[in-house]
Amino acid sequence: MSASARSMSSTVCRAARAAYRAFNPATRSLSTGACLRTESNPAEGSRGFIESTEEFRFVERLVPPSRIPTPPKHEGPAPSGWIPPSATPPSLPYMIRRSRMHNVPVYSDIKHGNQHSTLLRKIEGDIWALNKDVKEFLLGLTGKEPPTQVNEITRTIRIKGQFDKELKDWLLKKGF
Repeated sequence: MSASARSMSSTVCRAARAAYRAFNPATRSLSTGACLRTESNPAEGSRGFIESTEEFRFVERLVPPSRIPTPPKHEGPAPSGWIPPSATPPSLPYMIRRSRMHNVPVYSDIKHGNQHSTLLRKIEGDIWALNKDVKEFLLGLTGKEPPTQVNEITRTIRIKGQFDKELKDWLLKKGF
């Protein structure tokens, strides 16, 4: 292996380690003050490193944040339509936690191409009381009670039919 190939190989390895440290959340605090280094060509006579802190600002803005920031406090819906949770949770025997993106965890699911269902996740407390309240709400909405499936292990409720928008609005009105 020639000297220039060996030098290039060590430079690439060094750059890969620096990139790993910059993008790894565990070492991000160590790497925020880092700088870009380039090795000068040995044929030019100089054998040192040139450090540049000016260019690191271009790299730093590409590094993803290590966690999702808390949403700002405000009243009413945001311009995107997102509604913040109420300051005090409702006094009910069950609780529905928000997802990590601060949204209500109600999802629509399609199986086998045409079987629509709605999934409620992140349920804490009395899951059967929530199932009863959901059935009462959907009975008033559609005129018939849709079949539901309660999973106590994963703490989810699956409802036959596509009711994700209606259930999200209903849960937001309740204060979740």
